[in-house]
Amino acid sequence: MQSCFPSGPARFPCTDAVAPYLVWTLPRARTVLPRRGPVFWTHCRVQGSSLQMEPWKEPQPASLLGHDRPVRVRPRDPVQLPNVSSRPAGAAARWGLCIDQAVVFIEDAIKYRSINHRMDARSLWLYRRYYSNLCQRSLNFTIYLILSLAFIETPSSLSRTADVRYRSPPWEPPCGLTESVEVLCLLVFVADLSVKGYLFGRAHFQKNLWLLGYLGVLVVSLVDWTVSVSLLCREPLRVRRLLRPFFLLQNSSMMKKTLKCIRWSLPQMASVGLLLAIHLCLFTMFGMLLFAGEKDDGQNKERMTYFRNLPDALTSLLVLLTTANNPDVMIPAYSRNRAYAIFFIVFTLIGSLFLMNLLTAIIYSQFRGYLMQSLQTSLFRRRLGTRAAYEVLSSMSREGEASPQGVGVKPQNLLHVLQKVQLSSFHKQALIEKVRSYGDVPLSASEFQRLFHELDKSGVKEHPARPEYQSPFLQNAQFLFGHYYFDYLGNFIALGNLVSICVFLVLDADVLPGDRNDFILGILNCIFILYYLLEMLLKVFALGLRGYLSYPSNVFDGLLTTVLLVLEISTLAVYRFPHPGWRPQMQGLLSLWDMARLLNMLIVFRFLRIIPNIKPMAVVASTVLGLMQNMRAFGGILVVVYYVFAIIGIHLFRGVIVAPPGNSSLAPANGSVPCGSFEQLEYWANNFDDFAAALITLWNIMVVNNWQVFLDAYRRYSGPWSKIYFVSWWLVSSVIWVNLFLALILENFLHKWDPQSHLQPLAGTEEATYQLSVELMFRFVGGEGASVWSPGACSQELGWAGGGRQAL
Repeated sequence: MQSCFPSGPARFPCTDAVAPYLVWTLPRARTVLPRRGPVFWTHCRVQGSSLQMEPWKEPQPASLLGHDRPVRVRPRDPVQLPNVSSRPAGAAARWGLCIDQAVVFIEDAIKYRSINHRMDARSLWLYRRYYSNLCQRSLNFTIYLILSLAFIETPSSLSRTADVRYRSPPWEPPCGLTESVEVLCLLVFVADLSVKGYLFGRAHFQKNLWLLGYLGVLVVSLVDWTVSVSLLCREPLRVRRLLRPFFLLQNSSMMKKTLKCIRWSLPQMASVGLLLAIHLCLFTMFGMLLFAGEKDDGQNKERMTYFRNLPDALTSLLVLLTTANNPDVMIPAYSRNRAYAIFFIVFTLIGSLFLMNLLTAIIYSQFRGYLMQSLQTSLFRRRLGTRAAYEVLSSMSREGEASPQGVGVKPQNLLHVLQKVQLSSFHKQALIEKVRSYGDVPLSASEFQRLFHELDKSGVKEHPARPEYQSPFLQNAQFLFGHYYFDYLGNFIALGNLVSICVFLVLDADVLPGDRNDFILGILNCIFILYYLLEMLLKVFALGLRGYLSYPSNVFDGLLTTVLLVLEISTLAVYRFPHPGWRPQMQGLLSLWDMARLLNMLIVFRFLRIIPNIKPMAVVASTVLGLMQNMRAFGGILVVVYYVFAIIGIHLFRGVIVAPPGNSSLAPANGSVPCGSFEQLEYWANNFDDFAAALITLWNIMVVNNWQVFLDAYRRYSGPWSKIYFVSWWLVSSVIWVNLFLALILENFLHKWDPQSHLQPLAGTEEATYQLSVELMFRFVGGEGASVWSPGACSQELGWAGGGRQAL
């Protein structure tokens, strides 16, 4: 029997154990595998989205990189490995190919990638190079580089201010500068698409919409780039700028999952949106009828200001949904008759407090269990990859055996594979030690699967041993300064330092920096900094230098203490020691007030050391830090949305906001501006004249504070159609994305605060994976084919719930 998979798409021994995994990797396949038991002469051939049964055929020996020579790998550790050189040339080549295939399957399992790709020697070499850290980081850098070109290319954002009254003409790059960088990035993407198309095959390429879209975007971008260069960069519209965010989307499986889940949530969100539209239309008509009177001054003012016509009435009530114009929209009528408040209160109760929160609840219900279900999908991919590696290695063990019964994976072969796998040193060492514990006993399938439960465990950092002192006095001092009560004393001193700074900030709030007497505060800062230095030295004495640096909190404190000491010495060297009436003038780069302010800011920052000592605060802080570190996928969705709307806004509203004559704000009609208008609030920097200014403007609108000012200003400067753009941005950013972000935060916090979360589940179970690998929810999973989709609801797409758990 052949020792491993032949060239081409992946082929597996169709045992009862591996068949369910193969069926699940093909969501559109409807192949029913016969119940043959552990028979290895029949194999499954994965071709695109079909699963074919075929008898085994002895293939020609595959060689690595086209060279017919054995593969020799020098082990990193002196472990006992099989002797490759003693094998015949063909057997050595097959043995090396099997090792490489097992290495790739295990790396696919570690990175949660699909195993449906070419498995010949040349493809394996290319596959590993493509997914190497250098190649993937280069690809990510290329994506960020092409996205950042929007800040430099025309219209350039290289100016000190975005205010149209004070902005000087920015530097514009010459034609061909950004275009040269862009075409290099596009060529990198062409190479990336070519490698993916080769590795995953033509059938997969033709059925993968993301790869087809990748090809279409590249073709349009290259054609548009050619037109731009031929017109000497004077074309009015660059279509390729709108398509650049696609490169970021297609490179992240988690972003694809999020978009897929949003798409399946759209029907429920559309139902609430329809209720909101009916609610708005009904109350708009009620409002126009209610405030249509001509005799009552209050009614007339309300009508002329907010209900002049149907578009203005719809806009006023739409803004009231976000409470941005409350109570301004109600005051004219309410001032005349308090009964008019009922209209606005009922509208707000139904719209803002009921329908909008119902929309949040629907989004949360669609993403409820998102974390656990996503981890189930990742667990399935890991089981599939490890099972494939087991089949490859066990086929090597069956060479020369009369019967495959009772044959497993030889530990020597597995050790050879682990030496080549790209893995963290901690997990690799744990796996190697686990394998060595089996000795020469072959590993069964269940033992092989349990072996990779070590990947779900996080390393526990061991601190170096404390120094040993012979003197009893030094031993007592070491015990005293190494006790956690000494940390509490340091926290109390830091709190006192913070209180002193707050007291002087309150006392000197109305005093100019040049008139302040910083004598007392300067003395206190010297005393506190000396204590911080003494505390650091005493901890180094008690724990040793290596033990002191092994604690992140000590590294944080030590770094800040060193910076504070250098800054304090610089202050004393320039301005001498503090004394009563101490008011030196500016000397050097920083004034005394600037140096004191920088010093106090660092002291306030040092107060964060108390967070780990307060358990509820530590849980909240760890959750927030975890979200900040691991929410790259959802941050990427926000980047894509911002990028697209900013480019559209530049093409629609560039140059619309113009500076007033002179340096004053003048209204178009009579030279005066109403209170609360765009001109009176001096919102001149909120424009779409360049990419950076467009991003800030979109951010201010997403916050929805005073966003009615933007609606009114751009309606007057560009036309009523501009409301479509701003309302669309509000729906995408504030309604959909913010609610999505809120749902994910709730899911993560509910898991952290679950009273059952302190229970430690068995290692290797789904619950253990859930608790030990929370960050997997937001992990970038590179490569095409890494996402395994199944038709159905959103929860089914993200999870393999139900039947998936049983099969695993």
